[in-house]
Amino acid sequence: MTKADIVERVHQRIGLSKKESAEMVEMVFGIIKNTLESGDKIKIAGFGNFVVKQKADRRGRNPQTGEAITINARRILTFKPSQVLKSAINNEA
Repeated sequence: MTKADIVERVHQRIGLSKKESAEMVEMVFGIIKNTLESGDKIKIAGFGNFVVKQKADRRGRNPQTGEAITINARRILTFKPSQVLKSAINNEA
């Protein structure tokens, strides 16, 4: 599913114009992006949690040369689905 598909479904279900639906979807994604960029987590009841985690430097190996390298520290985004979402995906009642 693409962002355009989401906009189309919002348009069909809520009845807003396509332009208003697109603005609403962009606004929601913008809020989510800004929240995660600031390092806060997002918890959506019945859906799941988005959390930004910090990974430390670690040693790695270049697969082509076998040379030892350092993989720099970075932040990663993780998603943990809620039990409700897991159940829905697995067609459980």
